Amino acid sequence: MIRVVEREARVFQKLWRGTVFSSFVTPVMFLAAIGLGVGGVVTDPTRRLGGTSYLVFVTPGLLAASAMQNAAGNSLWPVMAGTKWVRTFHAMVSTPVAAPDVYGGFVVWNAIRSSFGIAAFLVVGALLGGVPSPWGVLAIPAAVLCATGFAAPLTAYAATRGSDQAFPVIIRFGIIPLFLFSGTFFPVRQLPPGLRRLAPLSPLWHGVELCRAATTGHVRAGSAAGHVLVLLAVVAAGAWWGTRTFSRRLAQ
Repeated sequence: MIRVVEREARVFQKLWRGTVFSSFVTPVMFLAAIGLGVGGVVTDPTRRLGGTSYLVFVTPGLLAASAMQNAAGNSLWPVMAGTKWVRTFHAMVSTPVAAPDVYGGFVVWNAIRSSFGIAAFLVVGALLGGVPSPWGVLAIPAAVLCATGFAAPLTAYAATRGSDQAFPVIIRFGIIPLFLFSGTFFPVRQLPPGLRRLAPLSPLWHGVELCRAATTGHVRAGSAAGHVLVLLAVVAAGAWWGTRTFSRRLAQ
């Protein structure tokens, strides 16, 4: 698995410049436009946002959401390349590397790669005033866990596909709605009661809550542990599925 991570890191070392815009520049522009622009016209944060400014509220939400989006994109099309278009994963299993190692190494690398953009985003958010607490550094592992909660099952799913036709559907009808309605831009308590009850089903909501607790310094051990356990359960389920889908696909 470490060899797979090493391989992905060597490839990334050559190609990282092409990912800067999507993984860092775009989220930072969102933060500036939404946190500073829209935040400038939010006149009553005390009642609606628990006394914090809109910039402080939205920074951890965008941190977790951007981690989710990047992890999702990196878990779909690159897997299709590895299993069909370029078949690099098949080349890996022709060595002593086993299929579960390919899956595990790819997901671990996705988490490591996500941490780069997450850390840079957090630094910019802090410089803009969106991270008032020194506990904000804990938002990095929280966002990485959130990203892995999407990478693990999506990587497993991508290995079952013969084409990428379903991938845009997942982004448009899965990732984007979660981005909009998982507490990123406004508290989920403002949703209609039916949708509000569905919020705990969103891994992103758990990631946003963890990141927001860290950046604001309002960390409650019980609720934080609950969010972490949910995300770990999603990662574990994805890993169970992924080792099987990769084993079947790479045996062909």
